Amino acid sequence: MSTTVTHRHEAEVTTATAATAAVTTTDDVSLDTAELEAIVGLEAQVGTTAVPAVPRLTWAIADDGLWVANYGGYYGGTVDRQGAHFFVADTFGQYVGDYRSLDTAKAKLAERLDVVLPEVLRSAG
Repeated sequence: MSTTVTHRHEAEVTTATAATAAVTTTDDVSLDTAELEAIVGLEAQVGTTAVPAVPRLTWAIADDGLWVANYGGYYGGTVDRQGAHFFVADTFGQYVGDYRSLDTAKAKLAERLDVVLPEVLRSAG
Protein backbone atom coordinates (compact mmCIF):
# COMPACT_ATOMS: atom_id res chain seq x y z
CA MET A 1 0.00 0.00 0.00
CA SER A 2 1.33 3.49 -0.77
CA THR A 3 -0.04 6.98 -0.27
CA THR A 4 0.88 10.11 -2.15
CA VAL A 5 0.95 13.33 -0.15
CA THR A 6 1.44 16.92 -1.19
CA HIS A 7 3.57 17.99 1.76
CA ARG A 8 5.91 16.03 4.01
CA HIS A 9 3.94 16.95 7.12
CA GLU A 10 0.90 15.20 5.62
CA ALA A 11 2.65 11.83 5.69
CA GLU A 12 1.25 9.93 8.64
CA VAL A 13 1.26 6.29 9.60
CA THR A 14 -1.90 5.20 11.36
CA THR A 15 -1.15 1.50 11.74
CA ALA A 16 2.13 -0.34 11.82
CA THR A 17 0.73 -3.82 11.32
CA ALA A 18 1.49 -4.28 7.64
CA ALA A 19 5.18 -5.07 7.22
CA THR A 20 5.16 -3.81 3.65
CA ALA A 21 3.28 -0.55 4.22
CA ALA A 22 4.95 2.40 2.53
CA VAL A 23 4.41 6.14 2.27
CA THR A 24 5.42 7.98 -0.88
CA THR A 25 5.78 11.75 -0.87
CA THR A 26 5.97 14.09 -3.83
CA ASP A 27 9.75 14.03 -3.35
CA ASP A 28 9.67 10.33 -4.33
CA VAL A 29 10.70 9.10 -0.90
CA SER A 30 9.44 5.64 -0.03
CA LEU A 31 9.56 4.37 3.53
CA ASP A 32 8.61 0.96 4.82
CA THR A 33 7.01 0.35 8.20
CA ALA A 34 10.27 -0.42 9.99
CA GLU A 35 11.85 2.80 8.72
CA LEU A 36 8.82 4.82 9.78
CA GLU A 37 8.87 3.27 13.25
CA ALA A 38 12.58 4.10 13.56
CA ILE A 39 11.98 7.70 12.49
CA VAL A 40 9.05 8.13 14.85
CA GLY A 41 11.15 6.69 17.69
CA LEU A 42 14.04 9.05 16.96
CA GLU A 43 11.72 12.04 16.71
CA ALA A 44 10.20 11.13 20.07
CA GLN A 45 13.66 11.04 21.65
CA VAL A 46 14.74 14.32 20.07
CA GLY A 47 11.43 16.04 20.72
CA THR A 48 11.53 15.25 24.42
CA THR A 49 13.60 17.90 26.10
CA ALA A 50 13.90 17.00 29.72
CA VAL A 51 13.88 19.92 32.07
CA PRO A 52 16.75 19.45 34.45
CA ALA A 53 15.71 18.64 37.95
CA VAL A 54 16.54 21.30 40.48
CA PRO A 55 18.77 19.84 43.17
CA ARG A 56 17.27 19.60 46.59
CA LEU A 57 18.60 22.28 48.94
CA THR A 58 18.46 21.41 52.61
CA TRP A 59 19.66 23.31 55.63
CA ALA A 60 21.15 22.23 58.93
CA ILE A 61 21.82 24.39 61.96
CA ALA A 62 25.47 23.71 62.78
CA ASP A 63 25.66 26.15 65.67
CA ASP A 64 23.78 29.09 67.11
CA GLY A 65 23.59 31.55 64.19
CA LEU A 66 25.26 29.23 61.65
CA TRP A 67 23.31 27.46 58.89
CA VAL A 68 24.94 24.95 56.53
CA ALA A 69 23.52 24.16 53.08
CA ASN A 70 23.42 20.72 51.45
CA TYR A 71 22.91 21.12 47.71
CA GLY A 72 22.05 17.91 45.88
CA GLY A 73 24.24 15.92 48.26
CA TYR A 74 27.13 18.38 48.14
CA TYR A 75 28.30 20.93 50.70
CA GLY A 76 26.69 24.14 49.51
CA GLY A 77 27.99 26.81 51.84
CA THR A 78 27.02 28.69 54.96
CA VAL A 79 24.93 31.52 56.30
CA ASP A 80 26.53 33.07 59.37
CA ARG A 81 24.57 35.51 61.56
CA GLN A 82 26.67 38.31 63.01
CA GLY A 83 24.44 40.71 64.92
CA ALA A 84 21.67 41.83 62.56
CA HIS A 85 23.52 40.69 59.41
CA PHE A 86 23.64 37.34 57.63
CA PHE A 87 26.93 36.70 55.83
CA VAL A 88 26.87 34.12 53.04
CA ALA A 89 29.77 32.01 51.75
CA ASP A 90 29.37 29.50 48.90
CA THR A 91 30.65 25.95 48.51
CA PHE A 92 34.15 27.25 47.75
CA GLY A 93 34.24 29.63 50.72
CA GLN A 94 33.76 32.64 48.45
CA TYR A 95 31.88 35.61 49.88
CA VAL A 96 28.38 35.89 48.36
CA GLY A 97 26.95 38.79 50.31
CA ASP A 98 25.70 40.40 53.50
CA TYR A 99 21.92 40.38 53.95
CA ARG A 100 19.42 41.68 56.46
CA SER A 101 17.24 38.55 56.61
CA LEU A 102 17.90 34.84 56.86
CA ASP A 103 15.44 34.05 54.06
CA THR A 104 17.14 36.47 51.66
CA ALA A 105 20.57 35.09 52.56
CA LYS A 106 19.44 31.51 51.91
CA ALA A 107 17.83 32.50 48.60
CA LYS A 108 21.01 34.27 47.44
CA LEU A 109 23.11 31.22 48.25
CA ALA A 110 20.69 29.01 46.31
CA GLU A 111 20.99 31.33 43.28
CA ARG A 112 24.79 31.24 43.52
CA LEU A 113 24.87 27.44 43.74
CA ASP A 114 22.81 27.13 40.56
CA VAL A 115 25.63 29.02 38.83
CA VAL A 116 28.76 27.56 40.45
CA LEU A 117 27.56 23.95 40.58
CA PRO A 118 25.74 23.46 37.24
CA GLU A 119 26.88 19.82 36.95
CA VAL A 120 24.85 19.06 40.08
CA LEU A 121 21.83 20.56 38.35
CA ARG A 122 22.36 18.45 35.21
CA SER A 123 23.02 15.18 37.02
CA ALA A 124 20.23 15.44 39.60
CA GLY A 125 17.18 13.33 39.08
